[in-house]
Amino acid sequence: MTNPIPVSSEPQIIPSNDGFTSAVQEWALPLDENYLAEFIQYVFKTYWDQVNFGPLIEGASYEMTCATAPTYFDLSNGFLTIACGTQHFHICVGTGGWPVGDTRPARLPGKAVIFRRLDMKGAPLTWGFDLINSAGTPMLTIHFANPHADLGDKLLKPARWENLAMWRDIAQRYLGRDPEAFDETGEGYQDMMMDAS
Repeated sequence: MTNPIPVSSEPQIIPSNDGFTSAVQEWALPLDENYLAEFIQYVFKTYWDQVNFGPLIEGASYEMTCATAPTYFDLSNGFLTIACGTQHFHICVGTGGWPVGDTRPARLPGKAVIFRRLDMKGAPLTWGFDLINSAGTPMLTIHFANPHADLGDKLLKPARWENLAMWRDIAQRYLGRDPEAFDETGEGYQDMMMDAS
């Protein structure tokens, strides 16, 4: 899929009550196996050195990075395998499964969204992708390059707005959205206890 057809450019807005964000804007992606595999591969092929990723679950946030560019991709039996040097992971993006024909809800994708989280003032704070299985369990979160913090969670002051290039590329490619000045209205992690030096 070299030129994916954009999905709806208008997000669903989900209010948040976590005390950190006011809302999440979500754009639903198709749950088609080939579409999801192409999307995830595009992100890792193009932006492997700008993202952190892993499951984001209650009580734990895995924010791993790739030490090298991807060295291997494989899609078989519904699972996409991505290897970056000696590290690799498998993620179910469709039917098939192992053993073949395993369609338990805990394996199958149930929700795939591109997201933009808004801070307590309603300005963009984080951008990324979530994949959740049909049982409602998070499978994979990919945090896109952020103008307010680097991959090591060091605050960026002033913001590096050029880091929005990844978001703007993906928003144009998959959502049909042109670059928005709105993305540069946030002040970042004002209340977070992270190293700002």
